[in-house]
Amino acid sequence: MKLVKRAQIAAGNEADSRVSSPTHFTNPFINDLRFTPAQKVMIALMTVTLFPVRLLCCAFFMLLAWPFAFVATVGRTEDVVEPLTWWRWLVDLIIRGLMRALWFSGGFHWIRVKGRPALASEAPILTLAPHSSYFDAIPVTMTMSSMVMVSTSKDIPVWGTLSKFIRPVFVSRSDPDSRRKTVEELKRRAHSAGQWPQMMIFPEGTCTNRSSLITFKPGAFIPGVPVQPVTLRYPNELDTISWTWQGPRALKLLWLTLCQFHNSIEIEFLPVYTPSEEEKKDPALFANNVRHIMAKALQVPTVDYSFEDCQLSMVKGPLCLPSHSCLLEFSRLVRNLGLKKGVTTQLLQEEGKRACNLSAHKLSLEEFAEYLKLPVTDTLQDVFALFEEHGQMDVREYVIALSVICRPSKYLDTLQLAFS
Repeated sequence: MKLVKRAQIAAGNEADSRVSSPTHFTNPFINDLRFTPAQKVMIALMTVTLFPVRLLCCAFFMLLAWPFAFVATVGRTEDVVEPLTWWRWLVDLIIRGLMRALWFSGGFHWIRVKGRPALASEAPILTLAPHSSYFDAIPVTMTMSSMVMVSTSKDIPVWGTLSKFIRPVFVSRSDPDSRRKTVEELKRRAHSAGQWPQMMIFPEGTCTNRSSLITFKPGAFIPGVPVQPVTLRYPNELDTISWTWQGPRALKLLWLTLCQFHNSIEIEFLPVYTPSEEEKKDPALFANNVRHIMAKALQVPTVDYSFEDCQLSMVKGPLCLPSHSCLLEFSRLVRNLGLKKGVTTQLLQEEGKRACNLSAHKLSLEEFAEYLKLPVTDTLQDVFALFEEHGQMDVREYVIALSVICRPSKYLDTLQLAFS
């Protein structure tokens, strides 16, 4: 992680201070959307012609679905699944048709589906990846599967009623016990022998640009039941779909997507994955094995980044991230070494002072290992290589990078201590 112009960093100069970018690494949390002159002209024309028509049509079909969803949810209990009467079946069919008309209006004229969707009794949980956009709701409206949603979403006009129709598991951010309750509800539904609708879960937990599969959260795999992996592809010329931490915002992506003449999506239902006894006891292992199967089907790599890492894409200041930042790689390596646990502001201040005392002395690999009180391993060598120049490194750079990934709001204080 070659930090250039160290003197300027110490002085707080933001203009020329950047982390070097390894060419082999693609940041999964960035959508660098660029247009050719011809594409700009096309978007301008579509903005004043097709875009307003599509927007009105999408709003119309969503509003039209609302009364049907409202009627279907009246008198329905949260804990019991009522038998699917003929009129509820009819309402379900109507809402599916209206949602398909909505997506058609948005330019998704046909949806390519590969594989066979499993029954709820065969696979109570569907795991979808990569998660890149709110357009990933397309398979949800096709299957009417349940989801895990924030509880405040049910209070949103129109959308709240539509979301309650699919019987989601609501998570309350104000309830400290919400995570445990959510897991218990997932288990209850997953072990209901197909009585409840299937749960559709995006195990990545955040949106990426689909260049890789990041670490799967274990929630969908804790019940230890068979899951059906489902992969999503958007083989379009322009990526107006990916809603990442750096890139176009939600409304801009909606505008750009509706300005495309046609939007493609491919949904592939992979074979049901039945966990072994070992995987049932280890949800992380279960999740990782399913991730590798999905990555192979998508022909993309797996990277050990998580939701917490994606927040590095929002760091601003002397160490702001370019589109191919090795800070993400550094975060992964540090986590694998177990150095991220227990990092407090006080500890970073102490590390900053300690690094300042060593500022006149560059460390070799062996000295760096001694500094961290760790053995020399392949992972440690990879960390050292990020900072190494001519076989030595400035430990202050390591401390600053550690502060950025562990306490982004406090890294300027650590920087001043390290370079004072």
